[in-house]
Amino acid sequence: MFRVARASQYLAITGGGIDDIKLSKKSWVFPWQSCTVFDVSPVNYTFKVQAMSAEKLPFVLPAVFTIGPRVDNTEALILYARLISPHDKESNHVKELVEGVIEGETRVLAAAMTMEEIFKGTKEFKKEVFDKVQLELDQFGLVIYNANVKQLVDVPGHEYFSYLGQKTQMEAANQARIDVAEAKMKGEIGSKERTGLTLQNAAKIDAESKIIAMQRQGEGTKEEIKVKSEVKVFENQKEADVAKANAELAMKKAAWTKDAKVAEVEATKAVALREAELQTQVEKMNALTRTEKLKAEFLSKASVEYETKVQEANWELYKKQKQAEAVLYEKQKQAEARKAEADAAFYAKQKEAEGLVALASAQGTYLKTLLGAVENDYSCLRDFLMINNGLYQEIAKTNAIAIKDLQPKISVWNQGGEQGIGGGSGSGNGMKEIAGLYKMLPPVLDTVYEQTGMQPPAWIGTLSK
Repeated sequence: MFRVARASQYLAITGGGIDDIKLSKKSWVFPWQSCTVFDVSPVNYTFKVQAMSAEKLPFVLPAVFTIGPRVDNTEALILYARLISPHDKESNHVKELVEGVIEGETRVLAAAMTMEEIFKGTKEFKKEVFDKVQLELDQFGLVIYNANVKQLVDVPGHEYFSYLGQKTQMEAANQARIDVAEAKMKGEIGSKERTGLTLQNAAKIDAESKIIAMQRQGEGTKEEIKVKSEVKVFENQKEADVAKANAELAMKKAAWTKDAKVAEVEATKAVALREAELQTQVEKMNALTRTEKLKAEFLSKASVEYETKVQEANWELYKKQKQAEAVLYEKQKQAEARKAEADAAFYAKQKEAEGLVALASAQGTYLKTLLGAVENDYSCLRDFLMINNGLYQEIAKTNAIAIKDLQPKISVWNQGGEQGIGGGSGSGNGMKEIAGLYKMLPPVLDTVYEQTGMQPPAWIGTLSK
């Protein structure tokens, strides 16, 4: 069969005539060969990697990796065909494999960097993660086409970035307020200065205009005084007017100077007052900033202490569990040993009983054979067994040992002839037996006395000492 792969596919052929794996876009596939079609287009994998910085601050790193087989390297493509292509590239197996590699390298790299280094050096951090993950993916024939590392996210219960953003916002807001206050202060001062200058220039121009008008009027008057006889009076009158105008001008100048100085003093006081207000606000914001910083430090310290206490408690629990498991294991082994000893003792007793049963069975067979040989004569069998087992010899030996050191005392009693008893031989046979019995009493009683020290009853008689 002739097989043709699509543009994003490859044929992986194995079987007869092929040593390992043959990759091709089109090829003949014979009945003794197997052909698998796999896709080499990259796939996007989205992860949220939880890691911890060198200060033990946890964070979440959202990332999107575009990963696919390395199509420009035949060996890498063969690795992918051998290890990954049997599975669906969007299956949980491949996703867990890629996710495990990315999470492992990300956590190892993050543990060696502080939070500030990770936050400020996002580009370098991304490059390090990219390089480390690529080294691990090379063994599967995979390559990273694109890696998009998003902004770091706080783990619930650890709002480091939230506090950092609030701190930045407060600093920017404080700086903006200070800039606005300074600009407003400069605007108010400039406005007052411009207003004062305008008033001063207007007063100066009015005074100069009046002087010029008076001068021209005086010149005209002088021309008339030359003709008239009352020039002197008119000149004095005009001089008085000029003096009055000068006095009015001086008074106005003094008033303007006073207003300008008052405005300057008011502007200075307003600036000082505004500076004091701004300084108060700055101190308040600095106090708030220090308070937030101390809160963040205390929270971080408390979090670290909590994590440390939790780890220590877990370690103590783990040690106690292991100790309990060791004690339990030792008890189990002791019980097993005792059981094994009991089994061994039982086995030994069982074998001993089996040996006794076998011995008894053999002896029974032996006795039956002997009994058959002596034609069921039990007395003959008994005598044979006693002789065969040396029982008679043992009895003789025991009796010899028993009487070896004895020194028996033999007493001989003689009571005279038997004819004197009963007065005759014919009728005295019965009396002989009675006489013989009485003859036996003295030696018996004497022997009992010597052996036990007991005297016979008085009614029988007394022994001679």
